[in-house]
Order: sequence, then C-alpha cells, then structure tokens
Amino acid sequence: MTAKNDNILLFETYYMDERQELILETIVKEHVASGAPVSSSILVDKYNLAISSATVRNEMAVLEEQGYIIQPHTSAGRIPTEKAYKWFISRLKTEDVLSKEARTLEDAWGYNEEPDFKKLAKLMAEMSGLAVFWATPAQNVYYTGVGKLLSRPELIQTQMLSDFSEVIDNLDEIINEYFDAIQSTPAILVGSDGPFGSFCSAIVVKYSVDGHDGVFGLLGPLRLDYAKNLALVKFVKDNLCQK
Repeated sequence: MTAKNDNILLFETYYMDERQELILETIVKEHVASGAPVSSSILVDKYNLAISSATVRNEMAVLEEQGYIIQPHTSAGRIPTEKAYKWFISRLKTEDVLSKEARTLEDAWGYNEEPDFKKLAKLMAEMSGLAVFWATPAQNVYYTGVGKLLSRPELIQTQMLSDFSEVIDNLDEIINEYFDAIQSTPAILVGSDGPFGSFCSAIVVKYSVDGHDGVFGLLGPLRLDYAKNLALVKFVKDNLCQK
C-alpha cells in the first residue's frame, strides 16, 4: 500500500492509532530540533500532552517494537529510525520560503547574466546547514557546505564521520550514475531509498535551462528539517531554474 504526497516520491504507508501517531510525530519533531534522544517525560512536560508518562512509555515500547524508534544507548530516550522518518515525510506539508530568503536567492541566481549556481549553492548550504551538490547540464558536479555538515553532533561519531567523508569523496560518481533517475519533482530520499548510504538523506530535483538538464540537491543525515529544506529546493527549482 502506498500514499502520495504531491511534493515527494511515494512512500509506504504505516498504520497506527491516533495516540501513537501523535507520540511518534512529536518524537520526530523534538529529535530534529534538539538532536537528543527523546524521553517520555520530555514529551509530556514540554508538549503538554494530555497523556500520562506511563501511557507514553507504554506506547513508546510499542513503537520501538514496530521499528519506528530505537534506544541509542542506556538513556531513557529514543530516536526515530529510517522507518519513522519515512512515515513522517508521507504526512509532510511544505513550508514557504521566507521573503527575505527568497530575495537573497534570487539575487544570487541573477536574471540578466549567466546563472551563478555556485553562489546560489553556497547560500542554500548556509540556509540549510547541509551539503549542497549541483550538477550542471554538462554534468560537472560542484558541492559546498561539507565543513558545516560534518560538524553536526551526530557526525562526531568516528564511523559516521568516516562514512560521510567517503560519500563526499565519491559524490561525482554517485551523482553521474544517478543523474538519469532524478525527476523534475523534488524527491526526498531517506536512507536506503537513496544512492548515498543508509545513514544519509537527500532532497534532489532535476531542472532544465535552455533545454539542457541539470540536477541539484541537499545532502545530510537522517535528522534534518525536511519541511524547511524541501521548501528551499522547491523554491529554487520553481522560481529560479526556469530560463
């Protein structure tokens, strides 16, 4: 069974009751915001859920059994899994790019001269905190924002840092190999759905300038602000890459 969100590719739909949905959605939002494991007490106290801590703990145990959350270490907190992020994205509503950010992006792209995609990519990296890759119609791959990406807390782990560094080192080959499969509608590729690795998420899209195709996208860990960054990619694609 699949469900379609107009902004993204199809994802498998997962069914649970309303209380479990509320708890899982709140866990994802809190973890994306804080980067820390989420405990039942945080959910009840910070979000004023009309549910007791004991009930939340019971429901979290069910969600963990179903593979939506995991306990990363001996703390009481849980973090979302790839399965949880896919569920969350299937319900996603795209945010709007702020007018100030929109003007900054428009100025970087340039309408009366050759598009400055490198400047635009740098601004997108600053706004998202993620790495940005851009393959021009000639399929020359440019990327930026790697330093900031690799400084994220979850990448401090030696193995994760090593894995991401390897992806960056091979980004040209990955993009060139995946180029033809990228669609003109922005797609969120979570973990094993993408070509970058099970520890990565990416938002990618194909665009056309003067009849020639290029692609660009954002690359980061599973924990990222999907609504904000999908909006950023959609804005650039719909409003700037239309020459």
